[in-house]
Amino acid sequence: MEKLKIPYPIIVEGKYDKIKLSSVIDAEIFTTDGFGIFRENEKTALFKALCQKTKVIVLTDSDGGGRVIRNFFNSCFDKDRIIHLYIPQIKGKEKRKPRPSKEGVLGVEGMETELLKNLFSSFAGAMERKNKTCVTKNELYEMGLSGRDESAKKRAELARKLGFPEDMTANALLSAINILYNREEFIAICSELSNDVTLKP
Repeated sequence: MEKLKIPYPIIVEGKYDKIKLSSVIDAEIFTTDGFGIFRENEKTALFKALCQKTKVIVLTDSDGGGRVIRNFFNSCFDKDRIIHLYIPQIKGKEKRKPRPSKEGVLGVEGMETELLKNLFSSFAGAMERKNKTCVTKNELYEMGLSGRDESAKKRAELARKLGFPEDMTANALLSAINILYNREEFIAICSELSNDVTLKP
């Protein structure tokens, strides 16, 4: 299988995540060593230097630990330089582990190759979409995906449809949508949902 060439550096949690991702893409891949990033000032300095030079892709497991690491990047680095990608929450256990993780979901290393390839496909080659019309935070509110009583439920259904973690915040969901989809694609996806989530073209 030909690997996708990704010009941005990618940050994952552990070495097995890096090994799995390296089988799919051709890119600079760095690890946080799990929560090691909180203890290793040098690694933090490295990531800051990367962010000063280029955008950086962060791909963590879709569990509590992964969210903690994402929040660390959001609080310590320039958010405009961080691209968050998300894997779906799939129940299971990695083959090398004797038992499932605490939350019982697969990490990056447990994802199917095709899923990871699709996740990164929009970043191969030209990478950035030109003249792209983005979805706004206000539109998420108008769609009932933020700031309403049923917003969390609606976001969870949309997240399932997109293959994202179901407990994503409105801001995280908006960021992921605008990275991976253009406006027309997002409108088409919303039209397939069972709840009343619509967006005007």
